[in-house]
Amino acid sequence: MTAAQAHDRPPDAAPIPSETRPLAPALVFVALVVAAVASLGTPLVTSVATTFHISLDSAQWTLTIALLSGAVATPVLGRLGAGPHRRATILATLAIVVAGSALTVLPLPLPFAWLLVGRAAQGVGLGLTALMMGVARDHLPEDRGAATIALISVVSVVGAGVGYPLAALLAEFGGLRAAYGLGLLVTALALVTAWRSVPAAPEGRSAHVNVAAALVLAGGLALVLFLAGGRSLWSRHLPVAAALAVVAVLLLCVWTVSELRTRTPLVGVRAVRHPAVAGANLAMFVGGSGMYLLLTLVTRYAQTPHSAGYGFGLTTFVAGLVLVPFSVLGLVAGRITQRVRERIDGPLLLAGSAVVVGCGFVLFATARSNLAELLAVMGVLGFGVGGFSAAVPGVILAVTPKSETSSAMSFNYVVRSVGYSLGSAVGGLVLAAGTATGRLFPDDDAYTTAALAGVAVMAATTTAALALARRRPPGTDPVTAPARTAPAGVPGPRRPGRTGS
Repeated sequence: MTAAQAHDRPPDAAPIPSETRPLAPALVFVALVVAAVASLGTPLVTSVATTFHISLDSAQWTLTIALLSGAVATPVLGRLGAGPHRRATILATLAIVVAGSALTVLPLPLPFAWLLVGRAAQGVGLGLTALMMGVARDHLPEDRGAATIALISVVSVVGAGVGYPLAALLAEFGGLRAAYGLGLLVTALALVTAWRSVPAAPEGRSAHVNVAAALVLAGGLALVLFLAGGRSLWSRHLPVAAALAVVAVLLLCVWTVSELRTRTPLVGVRAVRHPAVAGANLAMFVGGSGMYLLLTLVTRYAQTPHSAGYGFGLTTFVAGLVLVPFSVLGLVAGRITQRVRERIDGPLLLAGSAVVVGCGFVLFATARSNLAELLAVMGVLGFGVGGFSAAVPGVILAVTPKSETSSAMSFNYVVRSVGYSLGSAVGGLVLAAGTATGRLFPDDDAYTTAALAGVAVMAATTTAALALARRRPPGTDPVTAPARTAPAGVPGPRRPGRTGS
């Protein structure tokens, strides 16, 4: 950095990492690892069921419990990430993930119980995505920071396509513990990477975690996600499910009221009420449910045996390869979104990406007779999801102070998790309704019905994004602009000087 650049930097600006400490790749790597490891439960459900001699419903908890712990831990980690101990929070969380990864590999008594504990610990790492975004916004130059944040958002979604086929291959040839051993290896590498690369938070930050509010929120979110994935509970014990739904709503209402009254909120609820933030979160919730619905439909269809009258009967490994176009085109779309963001407003990018995902539903509804068509569907879905994920952070952070980056994006992750769970549940319910009595697999028409429902969901997402675009003032940079109008109750940040090295 030149003397002139040093003179131009404000006195409270965070130090820019040196070239010997490549921060941006490190942040993206950590986000990719935690996303891929948390998704390991998806391809290994069948292997878990056969290895531990349990039902598929019980084995499904190896995925569900990771999503639950991630959603519960994310708001707390987001608040801690807004304070002075962000680096320690990141390292401690990654240490928990590594310990959990070890529990999934070690030959311990009561192996399935310890596997669930390990998967829950791995899921905690999902809360690090928002912290990686906060580090990027604080310690990288504006343009590079915006690009890194968008890429972190994209890899946190498409990371499943990276870990899925490799984990399935290891499980097929080396057994279940070999597949989970991959998680132990990459999480240990992520911990070392973060220890070497992540700098301390800027001075002057403070963060207080309201433990009571965190517990109330955790209870409400856990119930919401449990109910979203508990299809058998709704079908067999409807009164119990309805009662739990009422409890979940009451807990979230109590939490909201307490957050509005406290001076140290876990999540800046007033900031969340800002039209741009609320609109982006609504689009993520509705759009996320649709995206995960199509992902669920395609993976189930690909593995359905030919005896059902449709499907391809793919092994877990080959079915994992179907996700490769999803990940590759997701990353491509993320890069393209970054290049056009200065010419196209963020909400319009959201709307366009939602239309692309809707086209994926139409393609799946009309053309799925061969594997090439299924790969095309996954490519279209990945392109839409990649563009959507890259655009969302810019819409939110354009009106969010730097100090609240982690908290704001952690709330967005929670919204996304609930949307994903809802999409998976809707897909399961539609397919279950289309399964004739005495049959194991749904009729082929049930997939068409679910796809058409997805088209309607993405149409609603497009409408929400277009409504958000009409509310934004002209000339607002969707990604790099500072918070020109701070949300009520949140102090606006000073416009940072141009930094660089």
